[in-house]
Amino acid sequence: MRDQRLIKYAQTLVNYSLYVKPGEWVVIRGSDLAMPLIKECYREILKAGAHPTVILNPEGISEILLKEGNDDQLQFNAPMMMEVYGKADKILNILGDHNLKSLAAVPSERIALQRRSGAPVTKIYNDRVARGEMDWTLCLYPTESGAQEANMSLSDYEEFVFDACLLNTDNPTAAWQKIHDEQAAMVAYLNQQTHFHVIAKDTDLTLSTENRIWINSDGHHNFPSGEVFTAPVKESVNGTIRFTFPGIYSGQEIEDIRLTFKDGRVVQASAKRGESLLHALLNTDAGSHYVGEFAIGTNYGITQFTRNMLFDEKIGGTIHVALGKSYPECGPINDSMLHWDMLCDMKDGGEIYADGELFYQNGLFIKK
Repeated sequence: MRDQRLIKYAQTLVNYSLYVKPGEWVVIRGSDLAMPLIKECYREILKAGAHPTVILNPEGISEILLKEGNDDQLQFNAPMMMEVYGKADKILNILGDHNLKSLAAVPSERIALQRRSGAPVTKIYNDRVARGEMDWTLCLYPTESGAQEANMSLSDYEEFVFDACLLNTDNPTAAWQKIHDEQAAMVAYLNQQTHFHVIAKDTDLTLSTENRIWINSDGHHNFPSGEVFTAPVKESVNGTIRFTFPGIYSGQEIEDIRLTFKDGRVVQASAKRGESLLHALLNTDAGSHYVGEFAIGTNYGITQFTRNMLFDEKIGGTIHVALGKSYPECGPINDSMLHWDMLCDMKDGGEIYADGELFYQNGLFIKK
């Protein structure tokens, strides 16, 4: 019997998040574990009159390549993927893996090498998205591995995911439209400000958003969403920040990250665990030393850290900073192969000032 929750999930992804139109080529990417959701999305794309294609990422393939491939093989860009990113109208990426720790034993240098080698494919992708020629959505199919990372049973994790995605409401599209309207007021205020000062435990950070644009993330690209974000002026970030939660990268955790910035660049970086990976990521390329995103989480329905940044970065009462690539829609970009989000809790005494005015306190907007 088909799961009615997955049917509603697929309907929301295809018709709200991606706006699939007749005649479009829509590529679905995911693991074999996500097949129940992949099938429902495939059906919905057909109903929309579009052309679905499924690309599966079988369990263990990435691990084999990273452990057994030589440098030339790690840097190879498959012509098939160049074609996909060069011509697809929409791409739906569905997370949900067998083992989220499968790359834990892979040397950080090899992960960074593969990341850098993907520059040609990433450029095609980014350029087409920036020109409005392609759109994308990233979502999650709940699996046992995800549940274990979140310290939940699978059934509880499923409910967590469906609740966070507003899929247990009568009309998810209407619910996400309400989120859009609420965040639009926040963005209207933020876009009138230029200088921001963040204060929290072991954190004192300043940055400028002059000539930048704040974006209302309302469930179209990331699903679920619930954040407002921008790209700070590259050289404007100064001060220190301590990230409350572990930084997660390719299934590896980096604990108690502390960064110090001077004129935008990271000049000091430390971690209690995983410091070698932290420095490898910082050294991905020139742009990875700078902040590409500054964001405020607004989804107060996500109350638990799950070690999945698709959900965690949206937690209401948190901010996050991403090192590396910025989003073109925010203004002049910071170019990098890296885009790595790290999360800071603001609920216990955190404050953010905009042009000297306190507008955010203890995890809440106090001025909109």
